Amino acid sequence: MSNTIKAIINLVTAPQLQLVDYYNSRHRANSEGASLEEYIKDLYADTLNEQNEEQRRNIIKDVFSYIGNDSNPPDAMLRGGDAIEVKKVESPRADIQLNSSYPKCQIESTSSMITKKCKEAEQGDWTKDLLYVVGQVKDKQLKSIFMVYGEDYAASDNTYLGVKQDIKKWIENMGEVEFEETEELGRINMIDSLGITKLRVRGMWILQNPWKVFSYITNLDTSKEFEFCAIINKIKYESFPEHQTLEQLEESINNLEIQDVRIKDPNDSTLYIDAKMIRFSL
Repeated sequence: MSNTIKAIINLVTAPQLQLVDYYNSRHRANSEGASLEEYIKDLYADTLNEQNEEQRRNIIKDVFSYIGNDSNPPDAMLRGGDAIEVKKVESPRADIQLNSSYPKCQIESTSSMITKKCKEAEQGDWTKDLLYVVGQVKDKQLKSIFMVYGEDYAASDNTYLGVKQDIKKWIENMGEVEFEETEELGRINMIDSLGITKLRVRGMWILQNPWKVFSYITNLDTSKEFEFCAIINKIKYESFPEHQTLEQLEESINNLEIQDVRIKDPNDSTLYIDAKMIRFSL
């Protein structure tokens, strides 16, 4: 079973920076966003050097139980493992556009925001930790990647759902309008006297870039050709058997560094969580 530490090992041992040219020639992924997603899949499936496209697809199919779309989270799910959401940014510290999906710590099979195909990707009821992968691609070249799990980055669901409910109540109480519940914030019907106009009310969630969020313990050096950072709470990090292999690689790979850090609790900024920070640069 693949996991994030295995993916990081593949990244630091064989980084691929010329994303668009590389993936356009191999897999016809000619956009920066699509190329980044293909690269992340290859890191987890250990298919960076697989030249046979049919064989590569078969391996990816075995590793991932679900490959998503642009409209619904997550972008991918590891079979028996975590869910992954990939976000491309053009500038190093740009905010992340989440659109109608608020930040999440986990993805559950019972979630109303995921597709039927995603819900049925694995048997029974399931809950998966969600990893955010934020990649900056500029002029077809990969400049940086930041990996962080939602539980180390986002608050609990109640924080965001509370805001949604407050907005819905405000709309319902705003006057003589007909409010209808939807999967988004809602819809206002019967706006004009003929009752032929409706207003769709949709939330557009924006999440601060992790390079900004964790600037109190690390910084992005834009003078480097490429920079990678992963922050993983200590319990999650040590749950991956391969973390010892990664630590052994620290001795032989230049510019690979693993540090003990303390990160702010997303639910209470006065509290801190023990974590590991993995840095790599070229």
